[in-house]
Amino acid sequence: MRPCASAYWSTIRPACSASHDKIRQPSQRGRHVAQSDTTKLTNPVKEIMQAGGVALGMTVRLGRSPDIARIAKATGHDFVFIDTQHSIFDLETIAAIAHTALAIGVAPLVRVRGIDDPDVSLLLDNGVTGIIYPDVANAAEARKAVDTCKFAPIGKRSVVGGYPHFDYRAVPLTESVPQLNDACLLVCMIETVEGLNNVEAIAAVDGVDVLHVGSNDLLVNMGKPGKFDDPAIVAAQDRVIEAAKAHGKFSGIGGNRNVGRQVAAVRRGAQFVTTQTDIAFLAAAAGEWTQGVRKGIG
Repeated sequence: MRPCASAYWSTIRPACSASHDKIRQPSQRGRHVAQSDTTKLTNPVKEIMQAGGVALGMTVRLGRSPDIARIAKATGHDFVFIDTQHSIFDLETIAAIAHTALAIGVAPLVRVRGIDDPDVSLLLDNGVTGIIYPDVANAAEARKAVDTCKFAPIGKRSVVGGYPHFDYRAVPLTESVPQLNDACLLVCMIETVEGLNNVEAIAAVDGVDVLHVGSNDLLVNMGKPGKFDDPAIVAAQDRVIEAAKAHGKFSGIGGNRNVGRQVAAVRRGAQFVTTQTDIAFLAAAAGEWTQGVRKGIG
C-alpha cells in the first residue's frame, strides 16, 4: 500500500534543505506577481531551486477544476505538472488552472505532446509559466524548444500585450519580456538511451533550465521496464544530475513513484521532483480509508 499523505510528507521533507524551508514561509512565497511599486514576475520553482531547495510537483491528469492548484498547494506542492501528453485537456481548462495557480504562488507547468506541439506559445501567453518537453533526444531539439519558449535574444517567441501573469496590467515590453523570459521554466525530459547519450550537449543549450529524467520511459527504452532499482537507471539519473550541475542547470526525477527512491535522488542532487499523479493520490487515500473501515468492522 502506498503511504498516506502525512507519512509521505514527513518522509520526503527532511531531504529538503533549510533554504527550501525558509523560502516556503508565507512571507517568502506569495503570488508570482508582487504587488508593489515595481511589477516583478517570479517563478517560485526557480526561486526554490536557486536557493538550493527542492521543488515538488503534483502531476495533474484527472483534475479539471482550477481548484486542483489549491489542492496542490494545500498538500505541500510547489508546482502543478499538467500532463497533456497522456491526458486530454482543452486550452481553456489549462488557462483556468494556470490563473488560479498564479494567484496562490504555485507554478503552473504543462507537459506538452512533443517538441513540435503547436500550442506552446498559446499556453505561455495565457498564464502557464513553464513547459516540459517529453523525450528530448539531442541538442537540436533542445534548441528548438528554447526558440519556442523564450523571447529574443535567447529564443524566437512572439510577443503580445496584456499578459495574465501581470494581471493584464499594461506593463511595457521593455519590462515584461525579460521578466517573462526569467520566469519561464523550460524542462527537457530525458527518456531514451539516445537522450541520455546526448545529455551533456542538451545541458549545454542556453535557455534550458531543467533536465528531468522520465524514469518509466527510460527504463522501457533500456529494455528494463519497471526495474527502478536496477543499477543502470540509477547510473542514468546520476549522469543527468552531473550534466545539469556541470552546465549550471537543475535536474529532476519523475516517473518513480516511491518515496524512498525520490528521497535518494534528492540526496544525490535532484531538485525538481514530480511526486505522484492526482489519480494515484486519490486512489491511494480512498483505498486506505475503505480498507481501514472494512478491517475495523471485520
